[in-house]
Amino acid sequence: MHDVMELFHLYKDDVYRLAVSYTHSVHDAEDVCQTVFLKLMEQNGLTPGKEKAWLMQVTANQCRSLLRSVWWKRTEPLEEELNEELLFEQPEQKGVWECIQKLKPKYRIVVYLFYYEGYAVREIADILHISGTAVTTRLSRARRILEEELKEEV
Repeated sequence: MHDVMELFHLYKDDVYRLAVSYTHSVHDAEDVCQTVFLKLMEQNGLTPGKEKAWLMQVTANQCRSLLRSVWWKRTEPLEEELNEELLFEQPEQKGVWECIQKLKPKYRIVVYLFYYEGYAVREIADILHISGTAVTTRLSRARRILEEELKEEV
């Protein structure tokens, strides 16, 4: 098993991107990342080879908890600049990303995990604690919404 610092260096960007995608906030994403890696430090005996999946699952759970919290619901989001180099490998992805960001969180997270992180439907279902059918349905609805949004932009 990797040590915590090694896992941090390997997966910090993945955890951060997922948190930004889910929360729409750099500051909230940073808080989520900190919490996730603190939980990793407390964790005993992760299954070797499953560390990233565990981190993605904990990140998704932390984001959901944050978005459900009374404190978060009562605050106004700050206008903030995202470090887009961390989010896109090619500049043309920015337009698609902007459309993805308009999706509801439940659709946005499955799109992100499927297309950006490369997880299979079953793995996403495990990470989000939902059925594979729910993942497939959310992906289908998200694709339909994105298709309409992207048609309007062209």
